[in-house]
Amino acid sequence: MNYHWNWMIFGDPAPDGTGTYMDSLLSGLGWTLTTALLAWAIAMVLGVIVGVLKTTESATARRLAFAYIELFRNIPLLVQMFVWYFVIPELLPGAMGYWIKTLSNGPFVAAVVCLGFFTSARVAVQVSAGIDALPRGQRAAAKALGLRTWQIYRYVLLPVAGRRMLLPLTNEFLNNIKNTSVGLTIGLIELTATARAMQEFSFQVFEAFTAATLIYLVVNLSAVGVMRLIESAVIPGRSFRSLLQRNRRVNRHA
Repeated sequence: MNYHWNWMIFGDPAPDGTGTYMDSLLSGLGWTLTTALLAWAIAMVLGVIVGVLKTTESATARRLAFAYIELFRNIPLLVQMFVWYFVIPELLPGAMGYWIKTLSNGPFVAAVVCLGFFTSARVAVQVSAGIDALPRGQRAAAKALGLRTWQIYRYVLLPVAGRRMLLPLTNEFLNNIKNTSVGLTIGLIELTATARAMQEFSFQVFEAFTAATLIYLVVNLSAVGVMRLIESAVIPGRSFRSLLQRNRRVNRHA
């Protein structure tokens, strides 16, 4: 049986009556970006806190941070998504659990929370690795100046380590965007779910997922471009012009 290509399908009305198939894909993209950004905000807050705890001098804090990281990093994301959506509401007190289960946007809330905690464990690893990579003399010098522990992290360790963490955190942010696709398993109508619905209604599977693939590609490349601009702004010598001048000097002396 021959496949009938139809690249004009994106202008056809979608079965849900909200517009065309392209409108549906763009709506799914909106849910993808909203989920990714909110989850990233959670991940950054929790990840920095846990990453800092993992590098403190308190053995108890380090053990708690280690347990947190291993818990969320070693359980598959799909399993965590099901736990947050199906299990957690059952474990809460009756009224609260019922309220969560009846939320109209329950899949969205569960996906944001799940991705936030899952990604925070990975961010915590990057934060702790960035801090541990700094010379120990920086912490000692800060102590000698009479700074408190929170001041050492706030004014000395985190600002310097943050530059080293920028590239790894960019990878985690891209992974966070792609991981939103797991939300379709609990009913989140994000980009992948929208493409899947499109192919089920129109039977144009290649067109639907080609469009979704290109949209993901554009979004991730745009995110990489933004992070490169941030990198060139916060890391001396990392701008394109600086790298070009450096290469010219090297070639001149070669």
